Amino acid sequence: MGLPTEVFGDVIVIHTPEELGEDQSIAVQEFLLTRDKDCLIVDLDGTETIDSLGLTVLLETQSTLRERGGDLKITTSNHVNRKILEITRIDERLEVFDSVIDAVKSFV
Repeated sequence: MGLPTEVFGDVIVIHTPEELGEDQSIAVQEFLLTRDKDCLIVDLDGTETIDSLGLTVLLETQSTLRERGGDLKITTSNHVNRKILEITRIDERLEVFDSVIDAVKSFV
């Protein structure tokens, strides 16, 4: 699976697919964990559907990256995605930003 990415120094921004569900989540996780940098930002703005497996993948990926000395952060200006992160309390475990620029700056 190939996903659109941007590189800002030691940080990679990955733009997730329209759906982050059962069919895509494992492929997305493999994509995230095979990047050559361990500081990742997952941009959920293009994602319209997130299920429980998608959320689990984000948390598991963050855990793996932290073991490597990196981290995973989320960006989304999509109010529905933000609400999902709040209701599931994922926003208490993952840092969530409104913009990619703010998330990139947080790694400095």
